[in-house]
Amino acid sequence: MANLKHDATSIFSLFTSFSTLLCCALPTLLVTLGLGAVVATTVSSFPLLITLSRNKEWMFLGAGLAIALNFYLVYRREKKAACEIDPTTGEAACDVAAKWNKRVLWTSAAIYVIGFIVAFVAFPLLKFIGLM
Repeated sequence: MANLKHDATSIFSLFTSFSTLLCCALPTLLVTLGLGAVVATTVSSFPLLITLSRNKEWMFLGAGLAIALNFYLVYRREKKAACEIDPTTGEAACDVAAKWNKRVLWTSAAIYVIGFIVAFVAFPLLKFIGLM
């Protein structure tokens, strides 16, 4: 049960960080690069992106909390449980799952940081300088 909760939190953190990238950071980056027509086409195809962009502070807060919870679950005091060892590789199944959970977690954190920088640092800075 605990492993299922851990895996669900890992997938949820990846989903939320990826959605913050799609709703807020990617459109800003595309417009900055002069690809406004691509953003207009995407928004007309997926109107939910407008709602997500208007509430980007809540999106980033939710994604940040999910990623923080996942960091807590992955790096808290590790309790060794009995695992079945794969005879072909010699690795325990829980060790393989732990490696993949850490990869997904760090990918989520990287996507989140990129989205945060673009949405809350780069875009306001470009507006302040007068380039947008």
